[in-house]
Amino acid sequence: MTIDPDQLDTLIAAEFPFSRDYVFLNHAAVSPWPTRTAEAIKSFADENVLTGPVHYPRWQAVEQRLRGQLAGLINAPSAEDIALLKNTSEGLSVIAYGLEWRRGDNIVISDQEFPSNRIVWDSLKDQGVALREVDIPGDAGPEAALEAACDDNTRLLAISSIQYASGLTLDLVRLGRFCSTHNVLFCIDGIQSIGALQMDVQSIEADFVVADGHKWLMGPEGLALFYCRPALRDRLRLRQFGWHMIENPGDFDRRQWQAAASARRFECGSPNMLGIHGLSASLSLIEDVGMPIIEQHVCAHGDYLAAHLQAMEGIEIVAEGLRRGGIVSFRHTDIGTERLFQCLRERGVICAQRGGAIRLSPHFYMRQSQLDQALAAVKASLQVSE
Repeated sequence: MTIDPDQLDTLIAAEFPFSRDYVFLNHAAVSPWPTRTAEAIKSFADENVLTGPVHYPRWQAVEQRLRGQLAGLINAPSAEDIALLKNTSEGLSVIAYGLEWRRGDNIVISDQEFPSNRIVWDSLKDQGVALREVDIPGDAGPEAALEAACDDNTRLLAISSIQYASGLTLDLVRLGRFCSTHNVLFCIDGIQSIGALQMDVQSIEADFVVADGHKWLMGPEGLALFYCRPALRDRLRLRQFGWHMIENPGDFDRRQWQAAASARRFECGSPNMLGIHGLSASLSLIEDVGMPIIEQHVCAHGDYLAAHLQAMEGIEIVAEGLRRGGIVSFRHTDIGTERLFQCLRERGVICAQRGGAIRLSPHFYMRQSQLDQALAAVKASLQVSE
């Protein structure tokens, strides 16, 4: 489907009637829901009140549709490769405690990772696994720095596709090729890019991809995408068990069981049906618009904000000149970040403090007038804070 500008404007107006009192630039944290997502969840709630789970098979059909939507979103070979977990942290833990480690192994990450992609690997030190946190420079060399940190004992490179605080965007194709060549497993925390930028797990040779649905995917909290390359599913030792992860989950009288051959083996218990209905609705909007258009708008918004912020005296862009995703982080040379953040919040700009900077993260549906409103608030905040 190709959507024209008029259709897109109409769709945006219908799906995002956000309060005019605010400019929401915090999709790298928790996104507002589209209208259709709220309607899907309300409908699901009403059905639970009126008829309960009478139509549970229909709910299961939504669950299967969501797996297909997620597979299509990241170009996974099959919906069988998708598991629905609670969050990114659970997915990373499934990997960390599913792989068989040897004393002397090491894991390479960056020094900018969100705690979810650091703590889980650090927790393996009692198994003799070393964690290498690499200083990734803010120029053209982050990939080279990560590659240089790997050696013959490196079992895993775990990296965020976009760094949550700085907005630094990594070349996943290059890193995936390196890992494949050097027999290093490649794990991607995709939470800051999936739904904002296109991802192809096959072209980047990803072994694992994990991402919550509540940021750029605009879904509810409590549900995450987990992708595991098919050839690796059997290499992850299962640590959680229950009725939902077996080959015949509906046959409750069967005494003999085996783990499902699909990625469902990583889902031990009852699915989050409320979240499934919500995230599926959010993904239907992404499908209607198309990821190429979404990526184009997200990157254009980031470039627009960065260019105008750079023109303000005293403003420094944290990831200046780098490949830009949806995050633009900045700080002022003289004004404290906390003070600037509070001034922006008072002016209705919903943003975040991360890494000692102000983080702005506009999604595709933002209007230029809203971006200009935020930039005007920055200017006014600078004047007040002087």
